[in-house]
Amino acid sequence: MSDRTHYRLCSSCKKELHFGAPYYVCSVSTCNRKRTGLTFCSVPCFEAHVPMVRHREAWAEEKMAPARDQWEAEQSAEREKESQREQARERRRVVGAGAPVPSGPLELSDDVPRDTLVVVSKLKAYIRARSGLNTSDTVLEPLSDIIRQLADDAIERAAAEGRKTVMDRDF
Repeated sequence: MSDRTHYRLCSSCKKELHFGAPYYVCSVSTCNRKRTGLTFCSVPCFEAHVPMVRHREAWAEEKMAPARDQWEAEQSAEREKESQREQARERRRVVGAGAPVPSGPLELSDDVPRDTLVVVSKLKAYIRARSGLNTSDTVLEPLSDIIRQLADDAIERAAAEGRKTVMDRDF
């Protein structure tokens, strides 16, 4: 399957860590994460890493590298899992309840609620504080229409950039 002759490389001296051989890892969790994955061929290589990352308290933990066939099976399973995740990501590329992310112009649904989009009491309080004037209830529908139009424009800008989130810059 693979021409690889070693499990990993030492993170300090870059010496090969062979399949089935012992190696060391740092006891600090941030050094053991999948993306970081620091491994060391010996305790002195581990100790060389400690002052560099400024651990307050750390020790070397001995581990055993997997056998080559076990490692290849793990790699194959990981590739399959990543492939499934990628397929799931593609399936989830949706906006709202199942519509695909548009690649061209965005088609907006007409079956949206026509509710008032402003907090009436807050609007009336603002207008009264700002000018001392009263606010008619007939103001709410045209103002909601203006907000809907602004939101529709923002939705189109977000979709044109390939995002599923409308942001302040879209307005």
